[in-house]
Amino acid sequence: MFDYESLRLIWWLLIGVLLIGFAITDGFDMGSAMLLPLIGKTDTERRVIINTIGPHWDGNQVWFITAGGAIFAAWPLVYATAFSGFYWAMLLVLFALFFRPIGFEYRSKMDNPRWRKSWDLGLCLGSLIPALVFGVAFGNLFLGVPFQFDELTRPTYTGSFFALLNPFALICGLVSVVMLAQHGAIWLQMRAGGAVVARAQHYANRLGYLLSVLMLVAGAIMVTSIEGYTISSPILSDAGSNPLSKTVIKTADWFANYDHYPLLWGLAGVCLILPLCVSLLAKINRPGWGFVVSSLSISSIILLAGSTLFPFVMPSSTSLASSLTLWDATSSQLTLEIMFWVAMVFVPIILCYTLWSYYKMWRRVEPEFIEQNSVSNY
Repeated sequence: MFDYESLRLIWWLLIGVLLIGFAITDGFDMGSAMLLPLIGKTDTERRVIINTIGPHWDGNQVWFITAGGAIFAAWPLVYATAFSGFYWAMLLVLFALFFRPIGFEYRSKMDNPRWRKSWDLGLCLGSLIPALVFGVAFGNLFLGVPFQFDELTRPTYTGSFFALLNPFALICGLVSVVMLAQHGAIWLQMRAGGAVVARAQHYANRLGYLLSVLMLVAGAIMVTSIEGYTISSPILSDAGSNPLSKTVIKTADWFANYDHYPLLWGLAGVCLILPLCVSLLAKINRPGWGFVVSSLSISSIILLAGSTLFPFVMPSSTSLASSLTLWDATSSQLTLEIMFWVAMVFVPIILCYTLWSYYKMWRRVEPEFIEQNSVSNY
């Protein structure tokens, strides 16, 4: 039904949709947990925060698992290279995520202040570290990842974990953290009760300004000191996947796509404006609309990053020809076509179930409710 070129482009879009779905859904519970020590001043207030995300956090993880599975099946070379090259970073994310299910389930099982404060810290770090690492990983894609393929298309990674922690990547990591923290704050303003609401409103308002500043700094660094990549040989968009069959050269910056598609400049402007709109909506106490705009802000930032890299998925800094693009890193045409129809069936099911679960469990969590149901709640 679809030709190979169309399927490759479709799966680039679908993986982007899955990443956006993960960032929006898992983003608000990560952001809320990151702010747990700052917004929750008492044990009851912290339980209010936890119970706003308690019914949803595990279901939100489905988007993360689905996105990882889609990358494995649709972009096997990207999966193999990323998960071997970013091995220690992935382990750090995995170990950090261990704290989340245990923290949610066991945090309130014992009425012991030290026990509960320890799990509060675990929930905070278990959300902060993955958000930071994901942003750092995206930042390193713009710098190029030190890997290369041999004649049998076996990847060799020549970098180190600490090399990933360069200034530009750390700024991208901070963008990710602040973006999700604002998303979590506007969620808490919408769903929590008591004194939590005013503090959440404060952070939702202030973090928007910080996010816009951080993106301006990241953009300035990209313009002034980061080289881009471009394919100089003819693009064989319908040929078999062989990353070594092309020629790649470095360019002055990553803004070649902006010359071909000027609308990307408008998208960049939207990415700067939307966090400020969330701040304004938080200030005037419109958290429902603020959450919608925050979701659009996250979507636009991820879309801008992917469009700037396009058609590259993982550029190589040590062997330019080994750089992975959506034209030469995919599975076979048959695999992509089968997966497409599977996605057309199951992604809407996941989306509908997610929306239904939010609808059924949609209520504002008040401190009185926590105190009256102290045993049955998180």
